[in-house]
Amino acid sequence: MAATDFKDYYSTLGVSKSASADDIKRAFRKLARKYHPDVNPGDKSAEAKFKEISEAYEVLSDNDKRQKYDQFGRYWQQAGAAGGYSGNATDMGGFDFSNYGSFDEFINELLGRFGGSSGFGGPTGRSPGGYSAYRTSPSGGFGSNFGGYSTAAPGTQPSFDQEAKISLTLSEAFHGTQKRLKIGDDEVEVRIPAGAKQGTKVRLRGKGQVNPYSKQRGDIYLIVTLLPHHIFQFEGDNLVCEVPIAPDESVLGGKIQVPTPDGSVTMNLPPGVKSGQSLRLRGKGWPRPKGGRGDQLVRVVIAPPKSLSAPERELYEKIQQQRTTDPRSHLSQVRL
Repeated sequence: MAATDFKDYYSTLGVSKSASADDIKRAFRKLARKYHPDVNPGDKSAEAKFKEISEAYEVLSDNDKRQKYDQFGRYWQQAGAAGGYSGNATDMGGFDFSNYGSFDEFINELLGRFGGSSGFGGPTGRSPGGYSAYRTSPSGGFGSNFGGYSTAAPGTQPSFDQEAKISLTLSEAFHGTQKRLKIGDDEVEVRIPAGAKQGTKVRLRGKGQVNPYSKQRGDIYLIVTLLPHHIFQFEGDNLVCEVPIAPDESVLGGKIQVPTPDGSVTMNLPPGVKSGQSLRLRGKGWPRPKGGRGDQLVRVVIAPPKSLSAPERELYEKIQQQRTTDPRSHLSQVRL
């Protein structure tokens, strides 16, 4: 990545390099609410900004990715995966890579996996098996040096299949979408079915590296990466959202409006619901591969009012004075 291509993810989210995970999460949610495509329909600049902050959050919210990003700067992706390397002397967190013909050679020597570079790489700097992997670029095409592939084990035939990541918004993955990708000199239309999830693989037959012996091309597997959403997230196969409720709603129950992928619906809130308790909306979750929908979990969180009117405070004080239960009574005899 050229210096001019470097993305300052901390600046994108408006946080310092010492920001905590909670600081980063809060910053992302604030920006996501402002630039989310649902809030700015048809606004291409807002959509581009949303993808930028989502990309920044994806890296900085992952401890491993953030550590590599902080250490290697614009070379963090190369440091995180075995991809091609130009061989120029570059300052990368204290390592001098000028002694290596490729980033693969450095990784191989570091791990001692292949007993040196004999039989691998070669003058072209290509990866084991005579092929180079690809990664998706921000423009939707592919560039060299994507590290998300596995090399053939010693004594086995090399694979000419390749892998590349493709980033989707939650809306694109939920409804399904089509993407036009540039692979080498070819442009292909890729259909992503509704219900794609993190790690879903989409196969592009005959678009991989050419086998020099059989002259047949391998396949490319697009691995879906879901951009973070400011409301919805996954827990296993269930879609989850967090919904704040008032203290009186927690005590008395009632009907509340909650978001779903299809829009707002009315949900019955049982009396006495606890903060952090999850309620299930059947058939309102993620599309299933064989049809139908999974469930959506609604996690309720009691949100005390930050300010009270005089009548509200008076009523709360009366409740406090007349309360007949002690929620901490079971803790009085606890000892170690």
